[in-house]
Amino acid sequence: MLLEGNRIRDQIKAECLPRVTKFVDIHGRPPGLAVVLVGQNPASEVYVRNKTKTAGELGIYNETITPPATSTTDELLALVHELNAREDIDGILIQLPLPGHVDSQRILLAVDPAKDVDGFHPYNAGLLATGREGLKPCTPAGIIEMLRRYMIPMSGANAVVIGRSDIVGKPMALLLLSENATVTITHSRTKDLPGICRTADILVAAIGRPAMVTADYIKPGAVVIDVGINRVDGKLVGDVHAGDVAKLASAWSPVPGGVGPLTIAMLMQNTIQAAEAAAAARAASSC
Repeated sequence: MLLEGNRIRDQIKAECLPRVTKFVDIHGRPPGLAVVLVGQNPASEVYVRNKTKTAGELGIYNETITPPATSTTDELLALVHELNAREDIDGILIQLPLPGHVDSQRILLAVDPAKDVDGFHPYNAGLLATGREGLKPCTPAGIIEMLRRYMIPMSGANAVVIGRSDIVGKPMALLLLSENATVTITHSRTKDLPGICRTADILVAAIGRPAMVTADYIKPGAVVIDVGINRVDGKLVGDVHAGDVAKLASAWSPVPGGVGPLTIAMLMQNTIQAAEAAAAARAASSC
């Protein structure tokens, strides 16, 4: 079975629309998203266009702020503080990568955790790690939505995550754990990586190596989620060998068209969630 991200994306977007309408009816303005794109990076510009297009389709107010590539860390910190203070901006997204001379960690840490719609801030990572409600990283959260909506059982399943990044690998493991899966995190230095992967009922590949996951890694009947986006000879390919996964897996996500569409859909959901939470906090403080 092919796990089609576009189908799930459309479902999530359809669920977002009435929430935006309700928010506008109550608060007289739509949820607001600010995207900070520093300098000119063709790949980043494409991602940002897709994000702003989706926001527009849902009626979410969005701004793309484009400081020059020469911007200093202090200048970008001042911009982030300004966005933190704006009541019409509920979500702030810092498009990575930032120029090499900028202290990316300082910029990301400066974002108000309540507006951190990427879910990368240590505060939100802590909420996730301790099982509390908060803004979750978009790609792993989208994968959980995909598994739920295709009715793939996670509770009691053996899940293996290849990759330990703060953006995908670690939060993916925590989200699967919260669904009562038994989770193993693996990486480039794991001994007998293929053998461990073959124990997985659910295998999530997020290691950034094109077609690295071959038949040796896949248990027959496993569900395989391919997070990789690699360009090889002008084509997009995943971390999983497409021919091998089609032969062995009971369900798998393709590249492109699998996980990718879900990331932007979950960003929109996070923006609406942030707006609703901020409005509730303001109402509570005024009582």
